[in-house]
Amino acid sequence: MGVRDDNDALSRGVVLVPRPRVVALALALLPVALLVADLLTPPRVRFGPLMVAAPAFAAIFCTPAGVLLVVAAMLPCLVAAAAVNEQLDSANFPVQITTMMLLGFAAVAASAVRVGKERALARSRRVAEVAQRVVLHPLPRRVGDCDLASLYLAAGEEAEIGGDLYAAARHEGRTRILIGDVQGKGLASWAMVSCLVHAFRQAVRRDSSLTEVVRELEAAFREEVGERSAVAGPDTHPTSRHADEAFVTALVLDLPDDGPLRLVNLGHPPPLLLQQDGTVTTLNARIPVPPLGLGDLNGGEVVVDQADFPPGATLLLYTDGVTEARDHSGEFYPLAGRVRRWTALPPEALLAAVHHDLRSYANSRLNDDVAMVAVRRAPADVHLKTGEGELADVRNAA
Repeated sequence: MGVRDDNDALSRGVVLVPRPRVVALALALLPVALLVADLLTPPRVRFGPLMVAAPAFAAIFCTPAGVLLVVAAMLPCLVAAAAVNEQLDSANFPVQITTMMLLGFAAVAASAVRVGKERALARSRRVAEVAQRVVLHPLPRRVGDCDLASLYLAAGEEAEIGGDLYAAARHEGRTRILIGDVQGKGLASWAMVSCLVHAFRQAVRRDSSLTEVVRELEAAFREEVGERSAVAGPDTHPTSRHADEAFVTALVLDLPDDGPLRLVNLGHPPPLLLQQDGTVTTLNARIPVPPLGLGDLNGGEVVVDQADFPPGATLLLYTDGVTEARDHSGEFYPLAGRVRRWTALPPEALLAAVHHDLRSYANSRLNDDVAMVAVRRAPADVHLKTGEGELADVRNAA
């Protein structure tokens, strides 16, 4: 099961506020408090006009019914305050009470509009989350000899769908894993996510080699961008992008049941190899490969790298939403340094620890979506070798 915490207020960076009923009751007591203040001060000091602040604040936090409660409490207090200050017979009092009533009903209307938009946003978010779960369903706990866990975090409360993706598939004694980040957000990026995940799974089912998987992903990407450009037209919107301006960073891994892992890094943040003794190795590619959509920059060559993946070790894959999270001083999140404390944890606990630490570091504010996948090879009574920090180039293998 994947690690998800989208309903937790802290995980989304939401500021916790009291319940609307509590706020409505407190604001309904505000005019009463101002009336008491009027009773205890000389007539030349008048607190009645301040009572309009109660429905104004109620419109921000309360339902229309709550705002009506506040208005119902305000009006008699306003009349009582005018009586205390000997203003009931003044020519201005009818104007004052009418103004207060109009402002109160305007607050009710504003609250109704706000609540309607919040409900529409909630419905949109539910649709977006269902769509994400259909394509990015949590990875299985175990595939082959590896334990897996996945995590996806949206950057904010808006209903916009992000472009991070991951997938895992098993075929003929090998586990293939994909993680990537589509440029942009919204339905266009999510269509690309769906396209790439589908193409990846189909390629694994056909028993394609790692090189062929990457080429099929590139072909699927270009097909999707070409169809989108044909439908939209080149001049549909000034911000529309053509195929040569779009790209997807990705990391494709091949994990056999025995032996080293092989991977192709297409402009993606390098994975981390965690060993139980606290060693953290960044698996940097020897030869950089452009992201999907920019393959023409190196002539379409696919470079397959190789690295040891000893039993008991964990591979941590992530998108740049993790390493580009900033603290209050603007410093980026130092994932490789901070993850040393949790190298012995199983995948699900590891992602939970990184998630909590990332939220604390960024003060619960994320500027980009976050996707992480942790893969742990089953422990065995063998010597754990320390990674060398670079990958063996086996671009012509498979």
